[in-house]
Amino acid sequence: MGRKFFVGGNWKCNGTAEEVKKIVTTLNEAEVPSEDVVEVVVSPPFVFLHLVKSLLRPDFHVAAQNCWVRKGGAFTGEVSAEMLVNLGVPWVILGHSERRLILNESNEFVGDKIAYALSQGLKVIACVGETLEQRESGSTMTVVAAQTKAIAERVSNWSNIVLAYEPVWAIGTGKVASPAQAQEVHFELRKWLKENAGAEVAESTRIIYGGSVNGANCKELAAQPDVDGFLVGGASLKPEFVDIIKSATTTKNA
Repeated sequence: MGRKFFVGGNWKCNGTAEEVKKIVTTLNEAEVPSEDVVEVVVSPPFVFLHLVKSLLRPDFHVAAQNCWVRKGGAFTGEVSAEMLVNLGVPWVILGHSERRLILNESNEFVGDKIAYALSQGLKVIACVGETLEQRESGSTMTVVAAQTKAIAERVSNWSNIVLAYEPVWAIGTGKVASPAQAQEVHFELRKWLKENAGAEVAESTRIIYGGSVNGANCKELAAQPDVDGFLVGGASLKPEFVDIIKSATTTKNA
């Protein structure tokens, strides 16, 4: 059984109720491959989760963009995993580079968040990736392996994790990792998983790419053997997100 292609749309901190309704209408009217071929998850800001969930077609799902590291309580401004489960939100994005870099979330903190979210029954899009400085100094794999290790140390069952490789230098910059660069890191990540979490985890875990993915470059990226889908930022707010979903049918390079 091959790994099912996964396309996530991270809307980040964008949108009004009207804009969100418009995006959902576009998605609902789109003709895309069936659920057997591609899993589609969109991630609106917290305040629109309920609205999007109530309007979105049944074969697409929603994700929160973050959740708290443990049970709720006196944590002003936070949203707990339990609340997401209660709302019927199946997915959450954790460890996004914007939170790692701007809010100083450490590998360990992200690892704890992922373990807790999974323990409450959520599925997790876990993000890893290096900065431009780290890539230029040749430490991409050291950085990405350390981020993944913090997950592997806390999690034994990877069946509800999708790993998103997002080179920080390619997020929202218009710079995109070349298909070869993306494949290289995905291949190395899978190898790392095999050595540290076992062959079955490595073979079955979907590793998706994020970083300036758009309608123009998605097919070439999707053809890479270890690229199992995308986490899309800016383009997920535009109609071209539908083209990215359709790239799920791209034939893999040998």
